[in-house]
Amino acid sequence: MAFDLERLNELSYHDGTEPGTHAGFRRILVTEPDHPYLEAWWPPGHGLGYEHTFTHQARDLVHAIADGAQPLPSFADGLQVQRVLAAVEESAEKNSVYTPIAS
Repeated sequence: MAFDLERLNELSYHDGTEPGTHAGFRRILVTEPDHPYLEAWWPPGHGLGYEHTFTHQARDLVHAIADGAQPLPSFADGLQVQRVLAAVEESAEKNSVYTPIAS
C-alpha cells in the first residue's frame, strides 16, 4: 500500500500474489458513493481531508458501543504499539553510533 498526502482521497494498493499480467498498483478512490464512510458526506468528487478521519474514528467508536462490540483498535492494541515503539527507541539508543559531520 502507498499513501500520498498530496492525494488525500486515494490509496494505492498492490497485490503481490497476482500474476504478472494483472500485477500493478490499483488506485482506490475513497470518495465513491459506495465507500462505507461516504454516507454522511457530500457528493463524490469533493475532497475529504485529514481532519475527517477523526470524525470517522468517533463514528466507529459510537457504533461499536451501540452494537455492544469491542471498539477497534482496542486499548490492548494501543498498548502493544507502545511496547514496540519503546523497543525501537531502546534499540536505537543502544545500537546507534553518533558520527559528527566535519565542517
